[in-house]
Amino acid sequence: MLKKMRRRFILAAMAAFGAVMLAVAAGINVTSYFQAAAMQDRQIENLLRYERMDHGRPERKFPPAEEMPGRGPEAEFTTRFFVVHCDFSGKVQKVSRDHISSVDDGTARVYAEEILATGREKGYHGEYRYLVSMEDTGITILFLNVSNDLHFMRSLLFISLCTGFISLAAVFALILILSGYAIRPYTRNIERQKRFITDAGHELKTPLASIATSADIAAMEHEGDEWIAHIQKQTVRLTRLVGDLVALSRLDEEVPFPEKAAFSLSDAAWETAEPFAALAKAKEKRYRQNIEEGLSFHGDRNAVQQMLSILLDNAVRYSDEKGEIRLDIYRRMGRNCIEVYNTCTLPETVDPDRLFDRFYRVDESRSDNTGGTGIGLSMAQAIAEAHGGRIEAKRSGGNAIRFKVIL
Repeated sequence: MLKKMRRRFILAAMAAFGAVMLAVAAGINVTSYFQAAAMQDRQIENLLRYERMDHGRPERKFPPAEEMPGRGPEAEFTTRFFVVHCDFSGKVQKVSRDHISSVDDGTARVYAEEILATGREKGYHGEYRYLVSMEDTGITILFLNVSNDLHFMRSLLFISLCTGFISLAAVFALILILSGYAIRPYTRNIERQKRFITDAGHELKTPLASIATSADIAAMEHEGDEWIAHIQKQTVRLTRLVGDLVALSRLDEEVPFPEKAAFSLSDAAWETAEPFAALAKAKEKRYRQNIEEGLSFHGDRNAVQQMLSILLDNAVRYSDEKGEIRLDIYRRMGRNCIEVYNTCTLPETVDPDRLFDRFYRVDESRSDNTGGTGIGLSMAQAIAEAHGGRIEAKRSGGNAIRFKVIL
C-alpha cells in the first residue's frame, strides 16, 4: 500500500512537472515559429515592392535596412532570394536571380511549378519561405532563403527538448529521494494503526474466548435460553470481525504474501466454489459456473481462494430470493479473469465502487440478518491488489451486479 502510494505520488508530481515543461517548451517554440514566419513575410512583401515587373524602369532597387527587420544594415548583401514571374496560366515567363547564385533557372522553374500546384499563397519550401502575389500582368513568386532562421528554430527545439528531458530526469531523482521523507509521517501513522489493530485483536481474543466458553456452559445448563443464544451469536460475530480486521491489517503490509508459488487456479476455483454451489441450491437459487480448464497463477493459493470465497458468499448472501448466481473464470490477453454475477436489488443511489469501502453497508440500518461485517469486499480488493491485480464492481442491467477480478 505504501509503495503504491509513493509510486502514485511520484507519478503525479512527474506528470504535473512534465505538463508544465511541455507547455513551456511548446509555447517558446510555437511563438518563435510564428514570429519568425511573420518577420519573413514582411521581408518578402518589402522585397516584392521593389521586384515587381516594371516595363518603364530597367533597374530595381533593394529595400532600405529599416524595411528588412532582422537583416541588419548589410541586408542587401546578406539577403538571398530569387523571383519567378509567371502568366495567369502558371507558365514561367522570367526568373530573376540577381541576389542568389546557388539556384539555377531550371531549379527556380521547378520550385515555382510545385508551389502553384499546391494552391497555397505562402509557406515553406525546403529552406525557402515563399509568397505568391497576383499582379496585373501575371503571378509573381518570391523565394526568400531562410536557412539561418530554420537552423535557429531547429536548434531552439533541440535545446528545449534536451533541457526538458534533463530537467525531468533531475526532478525525478529529487522526487524519488524526497518522496520517502514526504510520506514518512503517513507511513508512521499507518504502522501505528496496523500495530494497534493487531495488538487490539490479540487482546480481544482472550476475553472473547472466555465469553464464548462461559456462554456455552450456560447454554448447557439453561438449554433454550434466547438470551444466551443471542450472546453466543454475537460472540461468534465479534470473533469473526476481530479476525477479519487483523487479516485486513496484514494485507496492508509491504509484502503480505512472502511465499508465493505457482498453482492451478482452475482446481483452486473448483474446490472453493463447490460448497457455495450446494448452498445456493439449498436456498433455491440458480447457480451456474464456467471455469476454464488449465488456468494457472503465481501467488498465494489460500488468499486467492479466500477472495473467491468472499465474492461467492457475498453473491449467495445478497442475491434475490430464487435469484441467479454465475461464476466465470477465464483467461484473456494473458491475464486471469474472475467474474461473479448475481441478481439483486441495488438502489440507484448506491455507487458500486463504495462497496469496497471498509464497514460500508448498503443496508443503512446495519441489520444482522445477513451476518456480514462490512469488510469482506475490502479484503477481496486488498488480496487482488496485493497480487498485482484489480477488482471492480458494475451494475449489470437494472437488477444485477457483477464483480470482476483481473489477476
